[in-house]
Amino acid sequence: MTSTHDERRRGHYKKPRSGHNRPMTQYLGIDASTQSVTGMIIDVDTNTTIAETAINFDEHFAKVYGVTHGVIDYGDGVIHSCPLMWVEALELLFTTLRRDGHDLSRIRAISGSGQQHGTVYLNDQAQTSLGSLTARSPLHEQLFGIFSRPTAPIWMDSSTSHQCAEIERSIGGTDTLVKLTGNRTFERFSGPQVRRFYQRDPAAYEQTAHISLVSSFIASVLVGETVPIDAGDGSGTDLMDIRSRQWSAQALTVTAPDLGQKLLPIARSDDAIGTIHQYFVERYGFDVGCQVFPFSGDNPCSLIGLGLVEAGAAALSLGTSDTLFACTGDAVNAAPDEACLFSSPDDQHYMALICFMNGSLAREAVRNAHHLDWSGFTQALATSSPGNGGALMLPYFNDEIVPHAQAGVIRSKLNANDAMSNVRAVVEAQALSSRLHTQWLDAAGPLHVTGGGSANAEILKIFADVQGRQVYCCDTTNAAALGAALKACHGDHPDAPWSDIVAPFTTARLVIDPDPDTRGMYDDLLDRYQKLESKRLGAG
Repeated sequence: MTSTHDERRRGHYKKPRSGHNRPMTQYLGIDASTQSVTGMIIDVDTNTTIAETAINFDEHFAKVYGVTHGVIDYGDGVIHSCPLMWVEALELLFTTLRRDGHDLSRIRAISGSGQQHGTVYLNDQAQTSLGSLTARSPLHEQLFGIFSRPTAPIWMDSSTSHQCAEIERSIGGTDTLVKLTGNRTFERFSGPQVRRFYQRDPAAYEQTAHISLVSSFIASVLVGETVPIDAGDGSGTDLMDIRSRQWSAQALTVTAPDLGQKLLPIARSDDAIGTIHQYFVERYGFDVGCQVFPFSGDNPCSLIGLGLVEAGAAALSLGTSDTLFACTGDAVNAAPDEACLFSSPDDQHYMALICFMNGSLAREAVRNAHHLDWSGFTQALATSSPGNGGALMLPYFNDEIVPHAQAGVIRSKLNANDAMSNVRAVVEAQALSSRLHTQWLDAAGPLHVTGGGSANAEILKIFADVQGRQVYCCDTTNAAALGAALKACHGDHPDAPWSDIVAPFTTARLVIDPDPDTRGMYDDLLDRYQKLESKRLGAG
């Protein structure tokens, strides 16, 4: 890049002008998720989001590609999606943005987010086809023949238990893999998926010249050549050395033969991977100098989109499952195997992610068992006492991920027929579990909450008191897409502090202060909860 240090800092650079003599002050984030492709455009001159457009796969492509909820379920845990469908959706996204009056020539840089772990398999024709795109024909017609595998396994695929066991055994056990890559093997991770493909279809694997992730595949289409994977998405593969942020030769060797030859080196987040291909300039009006920065995974991009760019910052998504993720300085040596550890897109910090399966599913199960609506559920929380008189629940209505436990609800000093006590018990259990299983993190600042459960102030009060932390609500509608747009902006101004880049777009509002009078009581309750959990898991 030719910009000087001062020019790169936000608010202190000369704004380039597009061919239409308008300032280029906009950045595009593209989120290729499970069910849609979303484009978000931010303007750093006005600090506003000026566009957020989503293309739903089922709505537009269900008949053509045979998808339901964006995926194809082949049974036996095999769940794939269609890379060509993503390509068509990308074109429809750009068409829609232009139709809605957005001047794409004002976009200075692009980055993106892809559903993490999904793998795309390209043959030796891919590089030529990507580089020779012509605006006279749609993308999907020109890229039809570039795949050695027509569909892509995604994060929902759970068919690789056998491969997970093989990889962990070959590398020396779970602890060895966790220390090397930051993660144990998970069925959805890219490494086990690649190994299964190699074992079940070695001829097609041999014909695979390049393996992309969802994120790097979309970026490759935009640039017109195969491009590298970034460290944030690469750390969700079980193939990357979490310390060096480069592919691990040891992990590659135990996964599949010649795998290192099918992967490009890991890219730094702020290193541009190219300018947008002439196809998009001619067809959609992008500026010829529009830069493309490495795409990342949806989880790391969400970290940025929520403004969690300093060590200690944490967020909790209260959804179908409750997912806690945090920005941490150096948790490599402390992370337990129940957590996922990714590189942050800032290439300095790490992102810890812990998923509790029994989130809203458990809250709904208790609500339904006692014939309550959500108003009644909330009233029960409001009128019951903190600590619940010592009553506890292990709310494993479904198999639990953290801790790893089979379904089966456990109650201690809790009458199953007492509606009010059970309502408080399920929420207190969730808050206690999230505190217990994140004590290894250096996350001591405020807790940012998102998801459907964040609308319930009584639930948030319990989390604030149990965690002993202020709770902030985030109003971001698509943190992954916003994070991608902010990632593009920072790539364009790499010397600017990340906090300066994200601050105008990631405001959060304080909703709950913790009650200091409950701290000692919840400390004691946490000790009892831990003992109850250990007994359930057979460890005590």
